[in-house]
Order: sequence, then structure tokens, then C-alpha cells
Amino acid sequence: MPSRKQLANAIRALSMDAVQKANSGHPGAPMGMADIAEVLWRDFLKHNPQNPNWADRDRFVLSNGHGSMLLYSLLHLSGYELGIDDLKQFRQLHSKTPGHPEYGYAPGVETTTGPLGQGITNAVGMAVAEKSLAAQFNRPGHAIVDHFTYVFLGDGCLMEGISHEACSLAGTLGLGKLIAFWDDNGISIDGEVEGWFTDDTPARFKAYGWQVIESVDGHDAEAVKAAIEQAQAETGKPTLICCKTVIGYGAPNKGGSHDCHGAPLGDAEIAASREFLQWPHAPFEIPADIYAEWDGKAKGQSAEQSWQQKLAAYRAAYPELAAEFERRSKGELPANWASDSAAYIAQLQANPANIATRKASQNALNAFGPLLPEFMGGSADLAGSNLTIWSGSKPLTHSDASGNYIYYGVREFGMSAMMNGIALHGGFVPYGATFLMFMEYARNAVRMAALMKQRVIFVYTHDSIGLGEDGPTHQPVEQLTALRATPNLMNWRPCDQVESAVAWQAAIERTEGPSSLIFTRQGLPQQERNAEQLAGIRRGGYVLLDCDGTPELILIATGSEVQLAMSAAAQLQQEGRKVRVVSMPSTDVFDAQDASYREQVLPAAVSRRVAVEAGSKDGWYKYVGLNGRIIGMDTFGESAPADQLFAHFGITSDQVLAAARELLSQ
Repeated sequence: MPSRKQLANAIRALSMDAVQKANSGHPGAPMGMADIAEVLWRDFLKHNPQNPNWADRDRFVLSNGHGSMLLYSLLHLSGYELGIDDLKQFRQLHSKTPGHPEYGYAPGVETTTGPLGQGITNAVGMAVAEKSLAAQFNRPGHAIVDHFTYVFLGDGCLMEGISHEACSLAGTLGLGKLIAFWDDNGISIDGEVEGWFTDDTPARFKAYGWQVIESVDGHDAEAVKAAIEQAQAETGKPTLICCKTVIGYGAPNKGGSHDCHGAPLGDAEIAASREFLQWPHAPFEIPADIYAEWDGKAKGQSAEQSWQQKLAAYRAAYPELAAEFERRSKGELPANWASDSAAYIAQLQANPANIATRKASQNALNAFGPLLPEFMGGSADLAGSNLTIWSGSKPLTHSDASGNYIYYGVREFGMSAMMNGIALHGGFVPYGATFLMFMEYARNAVRMAALMKQRVIFVYTHDSIGLGEDGPTHQPVEQLTALRATPNLMNWRPCDQVESAVAWQAAIERTEGPSSLIFTRQGLPQQERNAEQLAGIRRGGYVLLDCDGTPELILIATGSEVQLAMSAAAQLQQEGRKVRVVSMPSTDVFDAQDASYREQVLPAAVSRRVAVEAGSKDGWYKYVGLNGRIIGMDTFGESAPADQLFAHFGITSDQVLAAARELLSQ
């Protein structure tokens, strides 16, 4: 029978061979963490390679994602559908084995990791989801949600500020089934980290409220095993296992230095490594006895079958709960969702209210929340401003994880990446809020949600200079443009309570990507609509006000500026001009409509166009053309009451009128 060291050496060999063949990659971390991985994956990890989506599997996150060949080697050796030819295609176009783990490419990859610190934060979100689902569904004698979240992370993850945000909150929430392994090798790309990373990491995590297991020899399998057992025994705190390792372990000349961190070892060093590791096999060659020891299919199938028996007993004892658990695990919406949400929207249209769209958002939460037990809300210390708490919100705490609302504190980046982890785990539809301006703190997590096409809802209030007196530090200008430029992200900036409810409805129903919902602080008038116009909201842009025949001019607006366009249009129509107003709450959705619909709303023959939005002008040229006019922002804002700011920056109905008259005079 192969020894543990030989089993770990299979990871080292595959990793250095794949990196060498690609002539690109990071062999150091996979070789250094191979012994830890062997113990975790063979002795502890609950997973089924034949069903990577089993609901009660343990989650494994490689936060130091540059060491991706470690994960690919583990998946291949354990029996996932990731063949040796896939490893040979490491970092090649359209392969299952890209340079960093990418969610959706290879089975068994739980999340995309590459931007350091986000993997551990995703894992905190996964552990929150596990703890909350267990509290909501488990019953005495029926533990159908009972799994761990394991994370590998390096010095780089710990240097990133987001790790402080997430790990602090993980301790506060008492995530006892979160176990992180710190690869303490003292090396980053620039060299020995003692010149720039001298934190007392164990003390830091103890201060967060974690259990810390210090000074574990990461190359001693028995020491690693004992540490994992100790970590699993602590149910009230997350655990950090501090593993002292040698980066590039097995490379006799480059191991232990930054020379093996982010570059192939080279033929000579690989030959020397094979000799040092007593690994005489050819590149990508794994002996049958080592494959047999690594194969996790039978063990995984048995574990899932045992769980299925538990689920059957649970279904017999609690049929309604079981049906709800299975529905949520599949990501399906309740059967009455479509009819009930549509009825609410129709009711809003029939009962006008002039309110801020942030308040309309809260009203929508109060209407939709009772329909959606899978909601997991939150705000980055702005609940009273973002209005994200609804009547059924219940805080999720250390002692009671059955809640559906997380107080994230001032942690915009951590909140957003945790929501990604919650969505990836399954069983919840997470939403979280901050001011639109502070999306900037969380920008990369929003991008990662879009990259992974996760059902995450980012709520952004205080959407423009309408914020007022807090001034330019809090007034977004360029943020809408950045969000709309992000692939796979659906953005909504509604003009009234009806469009706000439709935006929520669309975001909840969307399963192939995240959404951002962008709301005002100031009150807005409700617009009149017929049934066709009401249906048109879901198409992202629609004719809100029309004229007889072909229009001479089209006004396009979003959010709080729709009322300016409507006011200007009313004046122009009184003057006998043929004017159309298009409300475009979601440019992304409108752009995805068929060409005939887009032509119907914005006929190419009508070249006189004015767009108005209290943000950067740049994105609107695609709708008005180079000869159109854009009423928007070219500068940062100022501190003053909102009405004074709109006048100061020329975002008024008078300015819309002036631009329209100029075009009509040509």
C-alpha cells in the first residue's frame, strides 16, 4: 500500500508537470500544501465525486487560487470527471483547468478564486448558509444539514483587507463548522514576507473569537490529522490551523524560496525533484495503486446514500419541511410566486404613491418577503438608510442562526463576497445593501458574482447628487457606468414604486447572474401606465409617453430624472411638438431585447434624442448618438440640499427643454 507521502507526492508530481507543460503557473503552493490536502481529502472531506452538487457535501475552497493545480490534482485523483488530458491542458483555451479555479468549468470547483482574500470570504458565506439552513430545517434526530466548510489560504489572503472583514464577522457569528488552514510558508511573489507581513496572525484570529491551533507541521500527516480532529470538536468557534510548510516542498534547489512561487520549476529542477521525492514515474503518470488509494467514488457514494436515507426519514416525519428544503436546494421559487408578485405590482399601479424608491424597495420586501423564506438580507451598517429590514426580518446571531437578516457592519466588500458564498452554497437568495457610492469598496466582489453568474442581489440606495448635503464623497457619478459595463450584471434604476417592485421581481427570478437595484433617497412621483406599459417595464425600456404618429424627438431617462423628462415633454406637447418619453430602468435588459422591439421603442429614423440621468454621461451616447444631447454629470458633486444641486448642475426640466428645443430647431 502506498504511504501517505507517496499519495501526497502524486499531487506534487501532477502539479509540477502541468505547470511545466503550460510553461506558466504556480507550483509552490500545491507542492507545499500537498500533505495537508492528502489528510483532509482522504480522511475527512465528505464529498461524492459522482455527484459534485450533493446538498450536504463539505465545501472546500482554495482561497489561494493561484495554486490551482492542487485543486485540479485532488479532483482528478479523487475520481471527479477531470481526466489526465484535462490536466495536460492546464491554462489552455477552453480547458476545464484554467489558471485559477473558475466556478462552472470543472466539477468540484466550489467558487472562483484568484483575487486573494475573496475565497476565505466566500467560505465564511458558505458557513453562514450551512449554519442557518441547519437552524431552520434540522429537527431532533434529523440532522439533514450537517457539513463543514474547509479553506486553504496563504499569506496573501491574510494581507488583503477583506480577510479582516470576513474573519472578524465569522468569529462574531460563531461559525463552528468553518475550518481554515493557513499555509504559513513565509514566502510571497516578492520574496520573504518578513519585510512586509509581520502580523501576529494567531493573536489576530484569537481576538476575532476563533479557535487557533498553532505551530502544526504541515508535512506531518499525523499532526495535521490531530489538528483537524481538534477543529471539528470545537462547535462554537471557527478554527484557524496554522500550518508551517515549505513552499515547493520536494524541489531541492528552489523549494523554500520565491523562485518556485509563480514560475515553472524547469526540466532540471523537476528531474531533481523526482529524485528527491523518489518518484520515478514519467510526467502525468500515476501508478494504479496510488489511483486506487485516492479514489473517493465508493466512499462518497456510500456517504450520500446514508444521507438520502436520513432525508427519507425526515421527509416521512416532516413532509412540508422536507419539500421546502428540497425546493430551496434546487433554487426554485414557490409555486405561487409568479401570480402573487404580479398581483402586488398591479395593485401598486392602481394605487399611486409618491415615495422615494428606497422606500418602495422596502415595501416590495414586505410584499415579497413572506413569499420567500429563502431571502437572506443584510446591510453594511446602513439598514435605516437602505431600508432593507422588512416586517419578517430576523437577525442571524451567534446563538440563533435561524434568522434571515445579517448585520454585516461597515464591511461592504466582505458583505458582497459573503453573499457570493451564500449563493454558491445554495438554499438562499441573498441581498445586501449600501450606498451606491460605496459599491466601490465592493467592486471586485460584484464582478466575481457576475463572473460566476450567481443569483445575488446588490441593493444600492442614495443613487445620485440627490443624496444632498453629505457631499461629493457620498454622491455617485461614475458608478452607474461601471455597473452597466460589467458583463452578466443586470442593473435597474427605477423611477417610481411600480418600477421598483418590477426590478425586485426580475432580480429574484433571475437565476443566471446577479442584479443591482439602484434607489433614490428623495421622493418621486408615480407615473401613469396602461397594461402594455406595465408589461414593458420588464423589457428594460418602454414608451412611457407617446404622441400621434412618428415622434420628432425622443426623451430617454431613468430613475429620478424620468419626472424631468415627463415635465419637459408635457410642455413640448403643449407647444404642438411630437415628443416621446422612454423610461429605461434597465439598459442591460433593454439591450437584450430583440431588434424589432428596440426599433419600436427607439426608431432609428428619429435621430433627435435627449437622455437625462444624474450621473456620468458616457454610457448614453449609444442611445442618443453623437448628434444627440445628454443632460448629466461631468464633474463630482457638491454639498448642498438636493434641489439646489440639481439646479446647480443643470439637471432640470428646463435644461431638458432647452436641449430639446435646440435639436428641434435644426
